[in-house]
Amino acid sequence: MRIRASVAAVTGALALSALAVPAAQADDSNTVSSFTKNAVAEASAESSVDVAADDVSGDTTISNVVVNGGKSVVMGATTKKTFTVSFTATDDSGIEWATAVLWHGSTFDNLDGGGVPNEAEAVCTQVDDTTSTCKHTYTVDANYDLLNKLAGGWKVWAIAQGTDADYVQKDNAKGFNLQRMSKLTVNASPEPVVKGKTVTVTGALTRADWESNKYVGLSGQSVVLQFRKAGTTNYTNVKGIKSTTGGALKTTVTASADGYYRFTYAGIASTATVSAAGDYVDVK
Repeated sequence: MRIRASVAAVTGALALSALAVPAAQADDSNTVSSFTKNAVAEASAESSVDVAADDVSGDTTISNVVVNGGKSVVMGATTKKTFTVSFTATDDSGIEWATAVLWHGSTFDNLDGGGVPNEAEAVCTQVDDTTSTCKHTYTVDANYDLLNKLAGGWKVWAIAQGTDADYVQKDNAKGFNLQRMSKLTVNASPEPVVKGKTVTVTGALTRADWESNKYVGLSGQSVVLQFRKAGTTNYTNVKGIKSTTGGALKTTVTASADGYYRFTYAGIASTATVSAAGDYVDVK
């Protein structure tokens, strides 16, 4: 069918543009972007279905799209991860097939990154005569597939077709975040400390660099110092500070009780949230 042919052309283009960007192209983002855009345009020109905009024929619908169980996809400096995208497809005649690809860019016809599933078509399980639940898996390897500019908001492009040839295609069926993993360290001193004296708390905020495959300091970010009194389970906020050069963190508090100090970072679209393990201080 021509619809299937157009999807094959689109996914073929995305497979060469990345998530998967060959190392030799990592410094030539313009080449990657141009190739992807041209390939998608060619696929659209050859097809009766406009692959660069939402389209529908008949009563087919796609709903309940869930990426990675509803959580951001967080990738470390050398992480390899497989995650799922699931969705519900309906048609009064039943669902014949469905598929979905992932993309990054300002619009679907102006991509700078994309990801294709591990399966040629989604695995669809029939719920009843009209409805199926469909699932794809995607595998990403930070050692090879990712550029730092690809961190942040991504979208799911999805298509489903009924057995009567009705179909729906959505270029933004769901948004999700693909994030760089972050790390936090903490050290509170002196240990022990006299009650009423000053405790100095230091640490560092770093995040994954997908191009060097290392963790690098993240400066200028808001981080919160928290305290948990010994014998309790909940941390409370003490004060907010900002990370400085190299992600360095430093602040002081007055010792009042035995307990644990930690830093916590709320994250941003491109970078995951993280909390340090608590560092215990004995107050005399």
